Amino acid sequence: MAELFKMAVVAFEAVGVAVLILGFIVSMVGFIKRIFQVTDKHEAFRELRKDFGHALLLALDLLVAADIILTITMELSFETLGMLGLLLLIRTFLHFVLELEVSGRWPWQGSPRPAGE
Repeated sequence: MAELFKMAVVAFEAVGVAVLILGFIVSMVGFIKRIFQVTDKHEAFRELRKDFGHALLLALDLLVAADIILTITMELSFETLGMLGLLLLIRTFLHFVLELEVSGRWPWQGSPRPAGE
């Protein structure tokens, strides 16, 4: 069973890296298209940051899931538990900061309501 969990960790990490790479490529393609279509180049750059930020958020979620699965497979000691806890804390902090940067709201604030509701 532990071997299956280790394979799941590797799979989550691989998918996380793939999301980063594909997210970067898709974001850059969209940026290049926008740079030639819009007159405001700063708006094209803001959209690039927003698009790539979404890819980063998804990749971070996948990597956090890999870390959680990893805790199941490891021999737990205070040192390994502390390292995993610190890693999860850093990745969660990054997730919150990226969410604020991409959407302009904290994750717990939810999505904005359309006007008139």
